[in-house]
Amino acid sequence: MTTALLNATAVGKSFGGVQALKSVDFELLAGEVHGLIGENGAGKSTLIKIITGALQPDRGSLSIAGQAIVDNTPARAKSLGIAAIYQQPALFPDLTVAENIAIGLDRPGGWRWIDWAARRRRAVDLLSRIGANISPDTDVRHLTMPEQQLVEIARSLGASAKILIMDEPTASLSDREVEHLFGVIRQLRADRVGIVYVSHRLEELIQVADRVTALRDGAVIGTRPMRDVSRAELIRMMVGRELSAVFSKALVPAGAVLLETRNLCCRQAGISDVSLEVRAGEILGVAGLVGAGRTQLAETLFGITPADSGEIVIGGRPVAVPTPRRAIELGIAYLPEDRRRHGVILEMSVAANASLAAPRRVSSFGWLSPGRERSLAQSFVKRLAIKTASLTAPVENLSGGNQQKVALARWLATKPAILILDEPTQGVDVGAKAEIHRLMGELARQGLAIVMISSEMPEILGMSDRIAVMHAGRIAATLDRLQATPERLLALALGHEAGALSA
Repeated sequence: MTTALLNATAVGKSFGGVQALKSVDFELLAGEVHGLIGENGAGKSTLIKIITGALQPDRGSLSIAGQAIVDNTPARAKSLGIAAIYQQPALFPDLTVAENIAIGLDRPGGWRWIDWAARRRRAVDLLSRIGANISPDTDVRHLTMPEQQLVEIARSLGASAKILIMDEPTASLSDREVEHLFGVIRQLRADRVGIVYVSHRLEELIQVADRVTALRDGAVIGTRPMRDVSRAELIRMMVGRELSAVFSKALVPAGAVLLETRNLCCRQAGISDVSLEVRAGEILGVAGLVGAGRTQLAETLFGITPADSGEIVIGGRPVAVPTPRRAIELGIAYLPEDRRRHGVILEMSVAANASLAAPRRVSSFGWLSPGRERSLAQSFVKRLAIKTASLTAPVENLSGGNQQKVALARWLATKPAILILDEPTQGVDVGAKAEIHRLMGELARQGLAIVMISSEMPEILGMSDRIAVMHAGRIAATLDRLQATPERLLALALGHEAGALSA
């Protein structure tokens, strides 16, 4: 009889009013590779953090090899044989491979002599077990990303890990390196190690996984033997949602092209050969998975990470955008993803935040005019229906949705022609989301060209006139609103041809 290494039963977790996990059941068997899939925000990371002790569940139970685990912590999880390998390895770059392995294995204690030769021999043995040809004396900073991942696997083996969580382990690997990793996984499976394999690359799961569990909106959609499901079925398990009534899309006739990019490249941002156009009155949705380059594209357009080559064309004229200041002068506004860090200054008032990007509108001869500042802020409070006790109230006192509206007011005050919105409704309630969508429709009717980056499939499908899907820093395809389906968008985001869904 196959042994259950891990059982999560009816696990729930909430952050404020948002339910990240809803009564999730998950089982991992000895010698099994169990795939875990879901869209961005489906609850995968929250479940992993609960298993590794980084988070405590609000309800439900966790057991390891039949033993109930209460008050799990990272140290407790490690002692129980749980290890995690993330997309970005957690190693010390200025220490050697042997030292990094030792840090993960040595027991804490007082002063004692260190047997350096024994440390080195242990590192050599662990690396050889997984076929890693890496010198234990090499500083980690000189290793490639796949080599660092192999060091983490070796360290997990040394800790006698029985449960190994791999979170997007192949994101930085070449095809040859992926094959090597799969060989290591097969060896671990033969040694009865249970592996939770988190990946957006469904073709990899088909190769290595025994079972797969799909999460959607914090709930388990199903657990299936991998041999019984096709790639198309996996995608449908991940997305399968209906559009909500909060997406009140306004159909606006498209005008002239206001923004165009031609073969745009930025090595620092990791984007290459991006060509797109956005017209007046149009909402261009930008879809893709985490790491696809969506935010990086926005930062290049706004001059935070200037382009290396290619062209940005505004109103038919090629322009250089070396800085955000120049972007603002050219009529570009950018509402960033993390409003609390980059969108607003929480300690400052509503009035001060609303005018931050347009100081000339609230000053006279270089001096701030409090009257102009109040007048400008009041106009946006009315226009955007911002709920605040007063214009002098700190933004930190406002709800998430109203903070987002203040951040939007800040950029609308610059009177832009092109508005880039990165996750405009992230973390706001349904009512605020509907209001922000209404505002987007109003701005489109006024002739703005809007670029909307979103991880929410219903938002992308419900609000966009056209949709550009990004994969690995490039535009995989641009689809008309009527051509787009959840399955087609996700297939493109995963790097597949849209027509491959019939497989």
